Amino acid sequence: MPTDIAYYWWRPGSCDSKRLPCPVIVRLNRLFRLPRMWEWFDRTETATSYPNAFRICKVVMAILVLIHWNACLYFAISSVIGFGSDNWVYNLTGARNETLAHQYIYSFYWSTLTLTTIGETPQPEIDAEYLFVVADFLAGVLIFATIVGNIGSMISNMNVARVEFQNKMDGVKQYMAFRKVSGELEARVIRWFAYTWAQSGALDEENVLSSLPDKLKAEIAIRVHLDTLRKVRIFQDCEPGLLEALVLKLRLQVFSPGDYICRKGDVGKEMYIVKRGRLQVVADDGKTVLATLSAGSVFGEVSVLEIAGNRTGNRRTANVRALGYSDLFCLAKRDLWEALADYPDARATLTERGCQLLRKVKI
Repeated sequence: MPTDIAYYWWRPGSCDSKRLPCPVIVRLNRLFRLPRMWEWFDRTETATSYPNAFRICKVVMAILVLIHWNACLYFAISSVIGFGSDNWVYNLTGARNETLAHQYIYSFYWSTLTLTTIGETPQPEIDAEYLFVVADFLAGVLIFATIVGNIGSMISNMNVARVEFQNKMDGVKQYMAFRKVSGELEARVIRWFAYTWAQSGALDEENVLSSLPDKLKAEIAIRVHLDTLRKVRIFQDCEPGLLEALVLKLRLQVFSPGDYICRKGDVGKEMYIVKRGRLQVVADDGKTVLATLSAGSVFGEVSVLEIAGNRTGNRRTANVRALGYSDLFCLAKRDLWEALADYPDARATLTERGCQLLRKVKI
């Protein structure tokens, strides 16, 4: 309701500046909007990508509002007792003290010192002043203990991923020390942890998305991985349903420099798609580089198709080694065939494309 219309008859300027400022009661109906404000806070906290930062800002705002209300109450009590009647109340003597800006700043300063109990304020002189200061101290202790606890909890939550990651790394370090792992291998493991944290913050996608229904998980996976999967030649022009089923089965693996992703003659149980990094196809001597694979490259797809007539069967035909830290999507053979069970036409198509690859490389 437009209660501000009351100012037409009760103008703020018509009040005695040495008394309680003109009644704010005509604006108290704003408090009925508090439920809407709490609802806005809840919705914004849910929608924002930085919930912990938003919570901290909300707590800071609550602190400022509490200090503001207490400052107004102090100034009102000073007006009732009488400005300048003792050393505790606000003193209007002096041109600067009569300005609204100074009145508010001093009251806000007094309220801050009292509620936080971190500074000295003028000594109360009458019973009403003592009672108000004692109530302020008690309220300040309770309010700010709650606020500090909440802020501490929020800060801890902001670093929870880092703490969990550090605990995992410390556990691996203790294990390697107990088992007397060589210093070179230990250094490689630590560098792998550092790279993993730098790239993704040690984010466990499976745990993060586990609470979502399958439909939403599929949509997220499609947005993130579908373009990568479409780069695989044997999957080009496949049915959208099959691609969506395969996208959910992709698993990200991180390899350190010098790691062999596969060796010639190994049983092929998965295929790989290079997301980030560079790999080398090397000869049996480990020195001769036959080819270099970069982001978007695919290898191991023939081994998972079980193509009849393939002389090598499901054995690897080359050595693939990581040149630097490399992120690869892995699609297991079992997951591929589980998905193809519902798409017999796609199964036949993929087998034919695998045969074409075999003829092309003359395996």
